[in-house]
Amino acid sequence: MMNEVRFALLSAALAAFTLPGAAQSADASAQGSASANSQVTGQTIKQRAENQQDRIANGMKSGELTAAEGSNLETKEGKINQEDRAMRKADDGHLTAADKAKLTQQQNQLSRQIYQDKHNDAKQDTDPKSEVGKRLENQQDRIAQGVKSGDLSAGEAARLEKNDAKINQEVRNDRAANGGKLTATEKAKINQQMNRESHQISRATHGGGRR
Repeated sequence: MMNEVRFALLSAALAAFTLPGAAQSADASAQGSASANSQVTGQTIKQRAENQQDRIANGMKSGELTAAEGSNLETKEGKINQEDRAMRKADDGHLTAADKAKLTQQQNQLSRQIYQDKHNDAKQDTDPKSEVGKRLENQQDRIAQGVKSGDLSAGEAARLEKNDAKINQEVRNDRAANGGKLTATEKAKINQQMNRESHQISRATHGGGRR
């Protein structure tokens, strides 16, 4: 009899201990589900766009992204940002559920491309030995800093990176045609192009064009 009473008391104690824990677990699960369902908001869309800009900037700075890759990614980022603005304008500053779903899908695609581009074999030289190479690298760093700080919009960064990519390609072509070297005339031409690019970077980063 005593054993039966002890067993009953033990069972009751275990039930009292277990049920609150189970309820808490169920509440946490429900909260997690609700959080997941309401996870995407207009603010999180903006935050993710900024995060992806930072990832692009870091890739440009580290050399994991070439100027051409940076230009392509920033062009796509700029298009998403433009679509975001148009959607908000059409709905009094808000995003509809369909808007958020579409932007999220586009951001997912861009995120995958950022990852792929940063982990492919194409790299930007971050430790060049030539004067031209060092200057090109410095301009890449300035663009990356502008992207990271928000001083350059995606569209501005795309245009600047496109210019840098063209200069990089011209340097490669000139070197290939002259046994790996640049002639005095070629250096003068490249420096003139980089001067223009440098001025454009300065104007863009001080023009107040935020993300």
